[in-house]
Amino acid sequence: MTSAPLADDPRRPDTRRARSVLIVNTGDGKGKSTAAMGMVMRSVARGWKVAVVQFIKSGDWKVGEEKMGRRLGVDWDAGGDGFSWDSEDLDRSADLNRDTWRLAKVRIEEGKHRLVVLDEITYPINWGWIEVDDVVEALANRPSGVNVVVTGRDAPAPLIEIADTVTEMRPVKHAYDQGIGAIRGIDF
Repeated sequence: MTSAPLADDPRRPDTRRARSVLIVNTGDGKGKSTAAMGMVMRSVARGWKVAVVQFIKSGDWKVGEEKMGRRLGVDWDAGGDGFSWDSEDLDRSADLNRDTWRLAKVRIEEGKHRLVVLDEITYPINWGWIEVDDVVEALANRPSGVNVVVTGRDAPAPLIEIADTVTEMRPVKHAYDQGIGAIRGIDF
């Protein structure tokens, strides 16, 4: 007995090859940015031009993925001023994130990058520093060959609505809760 070809399987969704996708990694668990960095590596390996735009992290915080990304030709921008709870001037933090959004928007609209990662953009959106409607419009109207990955907790509903793939990370167990601090090479 032979089985029907996959294409004839009624359980298989009708698929088409998209020119690009919008992916959202959200949730309270660890791994949102890490998953996005995996996509960065796959894209670079395929010869794609890639940009990473980080919203909360400052350029002073050197992480391993940035170091390797730059070596591999990834355009990397870190426009925040660090963790918000450490900020001495939240108005300045908001201004920096608005400037970072303007840069990210240019990166997307130029259409030069086949992958653009908007790392931790949900925070400035949810804090009212960046207008969600502006972000949704830019992402919905991006050039057809530009794939975008958005990371951060509490992704707003309008962003989830327009996304092609949404993954919610949820914590089950975390080393930090057991008193284990971040480890260079594992966490940053």
